[in-house]
Amino acid sequence: MKRIGYRPAVSRQAESLEVGRQAVARALDILDLSGFAGGTVGFAGIGASYQAALAGAFYLRQSGRRGLAFLPTELYGRTDAAADAFVALSASGQSREIADVMLEAKAYPRLAICRGADNPLADITGAVIAMDSGADNGASSTGYTGTLLALGMLVDRIAGGGFDWGQLPRAVQRLLADGWEGAGRAARLLAGRAAIDIVGAGIGFANAGEAAMLIREAVRVPASGWDTLNYLHGPMESQDAATGLIAFGDDREVKIAQDVAGFGCPSVLITRRTGVASTEKLAVIVIPALGNAIADGIMEIIALQMIVADMQDEAGLTDITFRYRQTDTKLKPWSPTEL
Repeated sequence: MKRIGYRPAVSRQAESLEVGRQAVARALDILDLSGFAGGTVGFAGIGASYQAALAGAFYLRQSGRRGLAFLPTELYGRTDAAADAFVALSASGQSREIADVMLEAKAYPRLAICRGADNPLADITGAVIAMDSGADNGASSTGYTGTLLALGMLVDRIAGGGFDWGQLPRAVQRLLADGWEGAGRAARLLAGRAAIDIVGAGIGFANAGEAAMLIREAVRVPASGWDTLNYLHGPMESQDAATGLIAFGDDREVKIAQDVAGFGCPSVLITRRTGVASTEKLAVIVIPALGNAIADGIMEIIALQMIVADMQDEAGLTDITFRYRQTDTKLKPWSPTEL
């Protein structure tokens, strides 16, 4: 899977999700999922895949089943006390830590979600959903949303959900067609921030962590993700005119964004609520409501990815690659042209 520029990766989201929807459906039709029919499912991943694990576990619980999210390092030597079955997340299938714990969990049902099926993690688990998300940037765009899509479709299959995933790529296409002007305003508002906080609840909390990673990776600005109500218990005290805020959501997130903007801190609200007015310090981006937590979360993070694309350009960092290359996090050598 080739590495492409950040903005081109975001711009191909609708295409990527439609191809992925078909690929995931084919995989689900042939996989034996009987090992995931009961008990607790553990979702494990690192980096962006951990944020996706949070989303998958939340969606499974919302569907009436027990689900927990783990960093692989939490599971070292303890997989037997964690869950009854595992979903291992790694877009590349090359992350060393998740491979280690899936080797350890060989007595349990295991399933990998990756871009493709030809990778070490898929070999270890023996079962894989190849989401076929295609070309991406190092700051994961299609890889993250493809993982969320695969998780949503998997949970629906094992927990009896019936969402029409075919409507998602069409909604994303409309967002990409209509949303760049609002994304540009939000990016200009957030330009030059010393640090940015991102808040959200449920899937929005998973997206808050992913958004923080994107801003750190693509714009090189310190950023942190917070659960909405946890944010009220002290973390927001650092906000001032030098910092920024992004809020995902329709409930308490609206007031947080309005309050912080009122303090003079540039803020962005990504919401499905209409009637919330933008102000000098608050940019409001209204996205379609699809009525499914994962699908709505994908819409949220793509709106954020569009903002980050403009922030990256504004900062003069278009299509940068990582400065700090680690040699021990992947099972294959780092490549400047591959993910």
